[in-house]
Amino acid sequence: MPESKIENLKPKVSACGGIVLAGGKSTRMGRAKAALPFGPEVMVQRVVRLLGGVVQPIVVVAAPGQVLPKLPPDTLVTHDEREARGPLEGLLAGLKAMGSLADAVYATSCDVPLLEPAFVRAVIERLGEAEIAVPVEEGFAHPLAAVYRTSVMAVVEDLLAQDQLRPAFLFDRVPTQRIPVEELRQFDANLATLRNCNRPEEYHKALAEAGFQAGGDATDA
Repeated sequence: MPESKIENLKPKVSACGGIVLAGGKSTRMGRAKAALPFGPEVMVQRVVRLLGGVVQPIVVVAAPGQVLPKLPPDTLVTHDEREARGPLEGLLAGLKAMGSLADAVYATSCDVPLLEPAFVRAVIERLGEAEIAVPVEEGFAHPLAAVYRTSVMAVVEDLLAQDQLRPAFLFDRVPTQRIPVEELRQFDANLATLRNCNRPEEYHKALAEAGFQAGGDATDA
């Protein structure tokens, strides 16, 4: 599907919630990313707090058996029905938990501690009449920095039933607004919202950019 024009679109969403996927295996990091210290919080707490300033309610999706740190009392928590099935499995669990509380959701992973709320708002505003709004960078879509109408749940279920696990299959099945990332730099100049902390060096770099030391304390800067 070709990229669409998005100028002057107004949001068609009456209520937008959030989904935070926290159940990844963290193989490259070597320890659970959701529980990594980030200043006075851990990673998933920070992402929930930042996202919660834009959308409500928020669903955190954990792996089966995963223990999460303390979250705000109004946070909904659910679990993947099946492990190691990628973001569509987490999206489905989050959409089921969201139910009728919102008509769209912004979905993110838990390892983007530099998430910029203005970026989230901008993606929501560009949904227009589409089913999905997703940032695209050099042909690569960012499925965990995207907005999904809750009505896509049936299609997600169908794809998972067919073991079609790639988000690209979903984008090809429903009307999708593809947003060139350059149009989002005015809201997040360095596109930090798209920078996952998959490796220790990425985690330490994000800590430094936020003004924290590796031990979690603020620096003098």
